[in-house]
Amino acid sequence: MRESLRKKVIEICQKKIAQKGEGVGVSFYAFLANKNDDPELLMEAATWWIKTHELNHFEKAQKIISLIRAEE
Repeated sequence: MRESLRKKVIEICQKKIAQKGEGVGVSFYAFLANKNDDPELLMEAATWWIKTHELNHFEKAQKIISLIRAEE
């Protein structure tokens, strides 16, 4: 996953945790614009989420942060 996407994912997960608490769930769609203006980024996020890690549609934000940091 490209560095800019990693940073964005962590930032959004941390924001969601701050707003809704440690148990908040997120979908990979949370990291993308509402409009599909970057299909490569969409596929990169989807591949990482679905194919690489075989995650469910919604996962705990804290789990996503842990997965991202484990790959650094």
